[in-house]
Amino acid sequence: MTTSRPKQLVWVGSSLNHLRAFPEEVRQVMGFALFEAQMGGKHVAAKPLRGFKGAGVLEDAVYVLHAFEKKSKKGISTPRRNIDLVQDRLKMAQQIHDARHGATKGKRT
Repeated sequence: MTTSRPKQLVWVGSSLNHLRAFPEEVRQVMGFALFEAQMGGKHVAAKPLRGFKGAGVLEDAVYVLHAFEKKSKKGISTPRRNIDLVQDRLKMAQQIHDARHGATKGKRT
C-alpha cells in the first residue's frame, strides 16, 4: 500500500553517518529505497533481515536503524555484531516513538 504523503524519516543512532560513508551510487539507491518505504512501498532489492519477524511496526514513520555492507552474497549470515546493534536500535526506535506520541511502554501502532 502506498500513501500520497511521505512518512517521516527518523535516523536512529549513527545510521545516517554510516549511510553517508557509502559510495555515491549506493547512497542514491538507498535514498530511493528509503523514499519508497516512506511512501508505503518496498524497493525491489529490499530484503528483510532474518530474525525480526515479530519486531513490530511503527506505521507513522520510517526508522532507519543501521546501515552496513554485507560482504557475502550467500552462505554467510549477517555478523552477530550487526544483529545485536539492530536489536538495540529497534529498542531505541520504540523509545523514540513512545516519546513522540506519548505512548505507553510496549504499545505499537
